Amino acid sequence: MTMTTSYVGGCACGAIRYETSQDPVAELHCQCRQCQQRSGTGHSSYLAFGKRSDMKISGEASGWQVAGDSGNLKVHAFCPTCGTPVYVTFVAMPEMIAIHAASLDEPERFQPQFVTYASGGFAWDTMDAALTRFERMPEG
Repeated sequence: MTMTTSYVGGCACGAIRYETSQDPVAELHCQCRQCQQRSGTGHSSYLAFGKRSDMKISGEASGWQVAGDSGNLKVHAFCPTCGTPVYVTFVAMPEMIAIHAASLDEPERFQPQFVTYASGGFAWDTMDAALTRFERMPEG
């Protein structure tokens, strides 16, 4: 299978699609309680991009806001038809967008660099021991 140079993906039913040719600024697993509850498992996996304006998104996502530990609001976007979580935006950083790794058409492109909120991880949800682990969200 030949991989594309763009990052392309969407929800399970195809109602929401996205595409960007930019490279991610970070690729990570998050083991915070919010990610666990939203994913229904021990973590969520994301590719973060620095320029929301360079990501083409089609379809209308539903969303809900939640405050992170910093107090900053995150908006979790999901498909109102199939319920697939697709991306997260950040009120304090409007150009930042993080897509869910499994929403990629080519999810094998996800190359995690680190784990956030490792202090919340469960023994049954093991992460690659070679990944850098942060007990909470790293600064800067």
